Order: sequence, then C-alpha cells, then structure tokens
Amino acid sequence: MLDLSPWAYIAITLLLTHVTVAATTIFLHRHQAHRAVELHPVASHFFRFWLWLTTGTVTREWVAVHRKHHAHCETEDDPHSPQVKGISTVVFKGARLYVHEARKAETLEDFGKGTPDDWIEKNLYTRFRNVGLILMALIDVLLFGWVGLLIYAVQIVWIPFWAAGIINGVGHYWGYRSFETDDASRNIVPVGLIMGGEELHNNHHAYRQSARFSNKWWELDIGWLYIRLLERLGVADVKRTAPRTDFVAKDIVDIATVKAVLRNRYHVLKLYGTKVIAPVLRNELRGKQPRNHLRRLRKWLVREDLELSGAEHAAVDEMLSANQVVRSVVDFKEQLKALMQPTVGKSGRAARLQEWCTNAEATGIDALREFAMQLRGYSVRDA
Repeated sequence: MLDLSPWAYIAITLLLTHVTVAATTIFLHRHQAHRAVELHPVASHFFRFWLWLTTGTVTREWVAVHRKHHAHCETEDDPHSPQVKGISTVVFKGARLYVHEARKAETLEDFGKGTPDDWIEKNLYTRFRNVGLILMALIDVLLFGWVGLLIYAVQIVWIPFWAAGIINGVGHYWGYRSFETDDASRNIVPVGLIMGGEELHNNHHAYRQSARFSNKWWELDIGWLYIRLLERLGVADVKRTAPRTDFVAKDIVDIATVKAVLRNRYHVLKLYGTKVIAPVLRNELRGKQPRNHLRRLRKWLVREDLELSGAEHAAVDEMLSANQVVRSVVDFKEQLKALMQPTVGKSGRAARLQEWCTNAEATGIDALREFAMQLRGYSVRDA
C-alpha cells in the first residue's frame, strides 16, 4: 500500500520500535512493576495493546521477572545477573533467560501481584499472546510489501536484544556509577534515548520507585519527558521521584538531616568515596604504590557491590596496616554505614550521627573533616 524511500522505511522502523520502547519503560516498568506513575485507562490500555501486538508480552510475567530481579539482585535467584550467569550469556541469551523465569508458577505467584487481571487480559492477551505478533506481521506486509518483513524482523528482536540483553547484561557490567548500591548496576550512558531512559540503570537501582531515572543535570531520560507530556495531557500522574539533595549550613545534626541521609544512603556512600577515600589514597600513597594498584585499592574500598578474593583482602589488609590515616577513613566509613542501616533503632540516631561528625572532624584528616561538616547540612530539596 505504501511505496517509500529507503530512508522513510528506516524512519518508520525506528518510530515503531521506539513506541514499543516507550510502552515497555512507561507501562511495564515504571507503572506496573514499581507504581511510580499511574496511567489513565486510555493510556494504559494503549500500551497493553501495543505490547501484545509487537512483543507478545504478558504484563504479569514481565513484572514478576523484573521484581524478582530486584529482590534477589546478583544472587543465584536473580533471573538475569551477568555477575552470576556471565555477561555473554545475558547479552546473547537474555530473552531465553526471561522466558525460562516467566514460566515458573512460583515467580508469578510471588512477584506478579497487582497486574491486570480483567477479561481481555485473560481471554486475549494471555490466552492468545502470539496472535498479536501474527497480526503485526500481516500489517507490515500489507503496508510495506516485502520490506515489511524486514521491519517486522527488527521489531521482533529489538526489545529482546536491547532490554533483555543490553540493559540486563551491560547495565550490570559496564558503565559509570552515580550511587554506591549493593548490586553491580551501572549507568551505561548518560543519554537514555535508545531504551527510553533505561540506560540509566544504576540510578534506577538506587531509587527503584522513582518515575524519573535521570539524576544529574547532564543526564537525559527521554522516558521521563514522555511521562511529563502524558501528565500535561491528563493521562498520567507521577507518584514518586528521587529526591534532589542539597547542602545547607548547620551546626548540628537534626531530624531532617537524618531523614535525608537515610533516604539517600547510596548517594552518601558515593560522596564518601569521591570526597574522602579517593583524595586520602592519593595523598597518602602517591609514590608508594603503582598507579594501577592505587586504582584497584580505590575500587576495593569504594565499591559496595564487590566481594574481595583472598588475595585482594590480603592486599587491602596490608595497606591498612601500613597506613593509619587510610585505616581511619575506612573505619569511619564502616561506622557511617552501620548508622544508616534500616534495622538500626531510630531513637537517638541524630545524636549518634552528630557524634560521628564530631569524631570525624577531630581526626585532623582534612577530607574527612570537610565531609563531616557537609554531612551535617545534608538535606532534600523539592524536585
């Protein structure tokens, strides 16, 4: 029915796959899996229909597998951790791992609650999950002729490769970390276009119930821009976003400081690594350690997701035994982590955090003293 130029076919293919990406990140991920945004039934059902048409995805299955990933991240029970299963397995066989986990009745029962369970879900989207794919193939061929088969092939592999392979694989293996989460999540790139913002994976793991994945001013989450547009149109309602942090001048730690620190403990740990551990290592060990070994020491002392081998533990212990200043900043980090544990009693926590700041300032270590002074004024501002 349509006779277009090659560039037009490419543009249409990218548009069709991008709508699928938007449906995945907005509907399946941010709305259904984490309830960070609520959608009007019109928008919600459009996304459900489009995903059935282009991917054959069953909402309950996708949500259950993703929630289990968060609940058991980087363990044997994680459906798709490259730290456990290997990066090549997740990148190239990610779709197979998803299907294997989605077929487990206990996964659906434990993690699939609250997903659509209406008549059309039971009698069409779940019962005839592959009919949508067949219908999409017929539409592509009808509109574009034999080129439609190529467009359809791209549509079929797009989400399995980028979402199941790249985001689940590379997103836990390579990139930069804005937050010291206790998993291996990484931001692949600061511009989330191809997968609608899912590229900012470490940000998501730090604030999994946030509708906005971007955190730094220079990060772009196009999925968040779409949500704001839907909000303007009256078909979306944002429930939660990650808090914006700030520093204000304070002499003592108060309840507001404690709440901000607890709510943003991954950010606090990242700040401690960059503002305390890194400069102290540079000042204390420059010229005494090879540069590559210094980088490894920093990684071992900063990263929260690493489990050190026996040799690595020995190297760290040797360095700590030889340098009291480095040992002090590591000990203060462990004390701070203990104060931020959710299981620690709330009573008197402000006083204990104030004591930590006072003791840190009294060490005479410049980087630690400056960090403690900043921490007293740690606060959350309106997003």
